[in-house]
Amino acid sequence: MALDIKICGLKTPDTVDAALRGGASHIGFIFFPKSPRNIDPEVAGQLRAAAQDRAKAVAVTVDADDAALDAIVEAMRPDMLQLHGHETPERLAAVKARHGLPVMKAFSIREAADLDAIAPYKGIADRLLFDAKPPKGSELPGGNGVAFDWGVLAALDGDVDYMLSGGLNAGNIAEALSRTNAGGIDVSSGVERLPGEKDVRLIEEFFQAMRAAATRMPGAA
Repeated sequence: MALDIKICGLKTPDTVDAALRGGASHIGFIFFPKSPRNIDPEVAGQLRAAAQDRAKAVAVTVDADDAALDAIVEAMRPDMLQLHGHETPERLAAVKARHGLPVMKAFSIREAADLDAIAPYKGIADRLLFDAKPPKGSELPGGNGVAFDWGVLAALDGDVDYMLSGGLNAGNIAEALSRTNAGGIDVSSGVERLPGEKDVRLIEEFFQAMRAAATRMPGAA
């Protein structure tokens, strides 16, 4: 599969192993106390060791301050930071300068107008991630198991490199790939049996669905 595939919100050795065996290019660890996927930086550091030379380890934060990011980076040694809050372009630039790591910025999308928000981040963010706007009442900026209308992404310039997230699972990944030009896929709740509890079988089924979908894509061998 040529696409980058990120399994996010991992917390256990067996699910990390399933993600790596499936062919994940990225594994994500979430540092946000309100999330059921929240993990201690020291534990994430132990788990990410399995990905060495196999996949990039991503630290996902939400409006984290310098002290929190310093602790995460020191303990986990991520390959990339993902900022999933209301971070400004200036904050992104400061984080990149402080830690010397590539940064992916997440955006909440519901309609085409929401894509206007990405313009100030071009040339600063190393990659973009498009997730669905959280449902009313949710305290989580992502991982809510809801998708947005992928058709709005048709308005993007062709050179925008992004990961697609939000409600993806084995049942809808083929449609998502056929309707977007995403260079990467990010899945979390779609491979869980309960919020925050990844399931090895669901991870395996997701990769099987990804491979089946990839063979039907234009240009597939």
